Amino acid sequence: MRELFPLLMQGTLVTIGITIGATLLAIVMAFVGTAAKLAPWAPLRWAGNVYVEVFRGTSLLVQLFWFFFVLPLPPFRIELTPLTVAIVGLGLHYGAYGSEILRGALRSVSGGQFEAALALNLSPLTRMRRIVLPQAMINALPPATNLMIELLKGTSLVSLITLSDLTFRARQLDEATFKTAEIFGLTLVIYFVLAQCIATLMRYFERRVNHGIANSRPRSAARLDNGTVMSRFLQRVAR
Repeated sequence: MRELFPLLMQGTLVTIGITIGATLLAIVMAFVGTAAKLAPWAPLRWAGNVYVEVFRGTSLLVQLFWFFFVLPLPPFRIELTPLTVAIVGLGLHYGAYGSEILRGALRSVSGGQFEAALALNLSPLTRMRRIVLPQAMINALPPATNLMIELLKGTSLVSLITLSDLTFRARQLDEATFKTAEIFGLTLVIYFVLAQCIATLMRYFERRVNHGIANSRPRSAARLDNGTVMSRFLQRVAR
């Protein structure tokens, strides 16, 4: 096992790199998809719906095969490296799910807070950045944690497009040594440790977000009615 572990770690580094790149792309696409679906312009809403429904409603494996095997053919003639296919495919696929998570979190913010922000004449960008989005993130982070762990596990499919990730290395070593139980047992442990790292990091962000919202509220909130609390809270945020 001392000889096998360094080889598995080579695949683990590839898996970590794909996970980080795909997660960043998924976050960007989640915000883009949500902005498109909530846009006042109908063509943008249509484009956002098409993106979300296509990537959410089709198989991730088929999407990876399509990017890897179909795009290089006429009439597209777009050749992508396996690493690019992995990051783009996973990022677009899980970004569609993330868009729905973010949209639901934004919808969960009380409508009264939108009205109070409008009464204070806050710009749409300030309203979203300082009031709506911080509160929406409280509801979005727990399901986003699950989605990131799903993305990590989804990286095992990239071994089918010739990328030497953790799963690919495990299969290679199994064929060479026939130590199936030891190799795949260690592979399970590595995936579990990576998933726990993601969960720990996201719990840290949850605590930071909750702490920031709590500190932004007036200390005398318990002695004030709801309207007064919200008005003072928004005025403080606006400053």
